[in-house]
Amino acid sequence: MSSEEKRTWIYVVVAVGVAVVYFATVLSKVPGTDVATIAYVWPMLTAIGVGVAANIVLNIMAAILSPREADKTDERDKQINRRGEYVGFYVMSVAAIVPLGLAMAKVEQFWIANTLYLAFVLAALASSIVKIVAYRRGF
Repeated sequence: MSSEEKRTWIYVVVAVGVAVVYFATVLSKVPGTDVATIAYVWPMLTAIGVGVAANIVLNIMAAILSPREADKTDERDKQINRRGEYVGFYVMSVAAIVPLGLAMAKVEQFWIANTLYLAFVLAALASSIVKIVAYRRGF
């Protein structure tokens, strides 16, 4: 497995794992509560910070465990990355329509912020899936 594929696996596991914990924690407070009173800002910022930090630490650990592969990328890696990021961009562009519509409809900020975060997670997931499939099945 190339270092770029390892990075992709780390990225998707961290992004989805952190998002699942965040959404399970915050959305469990929604039933029977006015969403305007739910404290979601610090949990969201914490989730983003934990995701970034975990990604950095795990990538460093992967590089330490496989030092010969750590910075090696070839043309195939670059093409796979480009295709994955291309798909992620379009997923994010389409998914961002939802929070934009919610903002125009003057819906609570809770829903706008959480749908925007979900859009980022979906873009990361789509991008990573495209990359992993390209690595596993061929480009």
